[in-house]
Amino acid sequence: MRKNAGFTLIEVLVALAVIAIAMGAAMKATLASTNNAIELKSRTAAGWVAQNRLNELAALGAWPDIGSTEGKESQAGMDFVWRVETGGSPNRSFRRIEIKVFSAGDDQHAAATLVSYLAHVPH
Repeated sequence: MRKNAGFTLIEVLVALAVIAIAMGAAMKATLASTNNAIELKSRTAAGWVAQNRLNELAALGAWPDIGSTEGKESQAGMDFVWRVETGGSPNRSFRRIEIKVFSAGDDQHAAATLVSYLAHVPH
């Protein structure tokens, strides 16, 4: 009897099945990583938009009225809608500022939220 060297067809098929399953898992992990990177880019840019709004309010030096304002801004090639809610605080010398930034077309889920207080400095 002669002993054959090599793999049987079943062994080759099992090896290919294992490789196919591993490749599918690797592709799924790569896709999830790509989606996470896109989400992180969007949230980072939205945070910059919120910080820009707060810095603009502080730089104006005006005492903001209580209420709500909205606007649009582009950052890092993406379009955003921002909403600034100005409210009172227990200390009358401060205003509570809440800035929410949404991706354009999604006004339900804020990509970034920033809350701060502005002080009233009499001149």
